Amino acid sequence: MSDREKLAVRLEPELRQRLERCYTMDGSRSRREYIENAIRFYTDYQEMNDGSGLLPKEVTTAINGRLGLFEDRLASLLFKLTVALDMNAGILSDAYEFSEESLRRRRVDSVKNVKQTNGLLSLEQRARASGDV
Repeated sequence: MSDREKLAVRLEPELRQRLERCYTMDGSRSRREYIENAIRFYTDYQEMNDGSGLLPKEVTTAINGRLGLFEDRLASLLFKLTVALDMNAGILSDAYEFSEESLRRRRVDSVKNVKQTNGLLSLEQRARASGDV
């Protein structure tokens, strides 16, 4: 005899129809086996809380490693870009004397331009827009 316990379950008609239609999809040989597999899967999922354990540990480690490399590369590029931007700002501020009002107006215009172009600006676009080309 089996060490299984009998459990009576009442299902809604729609759920019963889905069970009848799908129980062989995962290779189950019976509705009982399908229900046991479903219970195992769902309880494993619940016990893992965030569901991250659904992926094998090796895959999760590889993804985290790639994301770490991407983050480091992006941080490095942003640092270099910020240094270049600071150099340009320093050169401009040394070459020209800007009033506070002029700087505020320029900032408002720059924010508007970046929002309109979704951040995809080029020197050529700015020159055409200002009528210098």
